[in-house]
Amino acid sequence: MIKTANRSALALALSCGLLGVSAGVQAQPDNQPAPAGPAAPEAPAPAAPAPATPATSTDARDALKKQAGDVDQSTLLKETLTKTDRQYSLLKAGRVSTDYNLNYTYIGQESIDVGLDTSGAIDLFKIENTRSHTITNTLSVDYGLLDNVTLSGAFPFVSKFTQSNEFGGIANSIGDLSFGARYQPFVQSPGGPTFTFTGNVGLPTGRSPFTTISGANLSTGSGYATGTLGMNASQVLDPVALFASVNLTASPGVTHLHQMHTDGTILTAVHPGKTIGWGAGFTYALSYNVSTSVSFQESVTTASRITYLNTSSVSTSKRTTQQTAALLNFGIGIRLSPKTTVNLSAGIGLTTDSPDFSLGLDVPLNFSLF
Repeated sequence: MIKTANRSALALALSCGLLGVSAGVQAQPDNQPAPAGPAAPEAPAPAAPAPATPATSTDARDALKKQAGDVDQSTLLKETLTKTDRQYSLLKAGRVSTDYNLNYTYIGQESIDVGLDTSGAIDLFKIENTRSHTITNTLSVDYGLLDNVTLSGAFPFVSKFTQSNEFGGIANSIGDLSFGARYQPFVQSPGGPTFTFTGNVGLPTGRSPFTTISGANLSTGSGYATGTLGMNASQVLDPVALFASVNLTASPGVTHLHQMHTDGTILTAVHPGKTIGWGAGFTYALSYNVSTSVSFQESVTTASRITYLNTSSVSTSKRTTQQTAALLNFGIGIRLSPKTTVNLSAGIGLTTDSPDFSLGLDVPLNFSLF
């Protein structure tokens, strides 16, 4: 019995000892550092949409041209996959960013000109074909005034070739300069939407269509100043970034003109209508270095008023019809380095007031002094 009791005591002691060792092994603190390993990639931050291009012509198709501050897929493609730890999605204070954009648009038109004599019979009937090719080189510069305020400027150079039944010519000149600002009122929150308010002013620095000679030269600008206010919004839902924009463009017009027309009338003033534009789309990350996008843009321009002297030198005013332009854009972005993303885009016109199609190339320019 004593030997049996001793064996039981020894077994109990060994069992307690093993339990103690086991408890010692398990009693590790929960906050021990994890083994070193590769850091998980952070979710991409949404890019600051760049403003809607102000409409600078009575023709609504001009409202679809890319301008500084406009929201479009090229800007969002550039930033969608770029890691950032900023509280705002705009440039930090004191930073400078430059960008080069090459855009080509083609417009083909066919119009029928019908004339009637005093009895109402047709005495003129002809079909006119006009083909216009426009290449715009734009250098854009952004400066971070504050972490949530970015100033911008766009400096375009326009090359235009137009051919019709009566005229064919080439024009190369500076386009309309534009200056603007983007303001982000709220700190960017992880997983939340980003809102940016934009303002833009276009200056009539290009060759005005109201001073050109019909059948002799071409214009490269709108001929009047414009002002645009808008709002952009974006939301990242990894691996998709959604974006949308809305803007309003108005102009005081231009007066004191004296442009002779072939029918004997003299144009004296132009007051363009207001343009309301909106757009929406998404960017999808195919990989860390390649992304694609689809977007839609539309602008509606109210009737414009033109004033002219008729053949009897009597001042007369007329209003044009409302115009609607729409464009469906497809884009792809290729990330060449952490600071360089090349964006290619193609647009298809959806209305008669839109370009037939457009092609775009957007490349950021990085200088060591910045």
